Parts: sequence; structure tokens; C-alpha cells
Amino acid sequence: MSARLAALAAGFSLLVAAPAAAHHSFSAEFDADRPIEQTGLVTKIEWLNPHVWFFIDVTGENGEVTSWGWEMGSPNGLMRRGWTRNSMRIGDIVSVEGSAAKDGSTRANARTVLLTASGARLFAGSSQGQGQ
Repeated sequence: MSARLAALAAGFSLLVAAPAAAHHSFSAEFDADRPIEQTGLVTKIEWLNPHVWFFIDVTGENGEVTSWGWEMGSPNGLMRRGWTRNSMRIGDIVSVEGSAAKDGSTRANARTVLLTASGARLFAGSSQGQGQ
């Protein structure tokens, strides 16, 4: 009986540990020394675990439009900070502050999001700013 229980416990621990191992830390992907601020048009929102992502089209000084992906905290964490699924919608203009990706891609980790339509500034649940 105890061998069966040990096997079940080992199997369960593998199921629980696999998603945790796949989760990354802030410093693995983003650079706190590369602050970035952007304003753009929201084109896509992925309200999923483990992180909410939203995408904005940013128009550069030369008129070229670039799509940027912004990572935020978990859906639960954002709701505790005042977010709802309807706080940001496709077509909204937002201003975002955060940290750029280490690899130079068009991805970043959001720290705050200004919802220009309402004027609300919401904390984005960045894993960089624990305790903010």
C-alpha cells in the first residue's frame, strides 16, 4: 500500500511541477535597464494564464507601424488590481510603460497601462515590480 501511495505522490508532483518549470522569471526575458514607453492601438488581447498579453500597433516617427506584444500579470492578479476583461478593448488607444525584451524583439513587460479613453492608470502586475 505504501509503495502505491509513493507512486501516486510522485506522479502528482510531476504534474504540478511541469507547469511551474515552464514559467519564466522576469529577468530571463526582460531587461529592467531597458525602460520603454509606447502609445498605440490595441489590436489583440489574450486574457489567459499564466500571463495576460495584449498587442498594440505603434506608429514610428517615419510613419511605419510596428506590432508590439506586452506581457502583464496573471488574470487573477490583474483583477485584484482593478482590471476586468473589459478594461481594455480592441481599438482602444493605450500608453504603456515597462521593460523591453532582452532579445531585441518587439515584446515587452508592462508595468503600467494608461487607458486613454477613461484616463485610468492601472498597474499591470509586472513580475519586475513585486510589491508595487
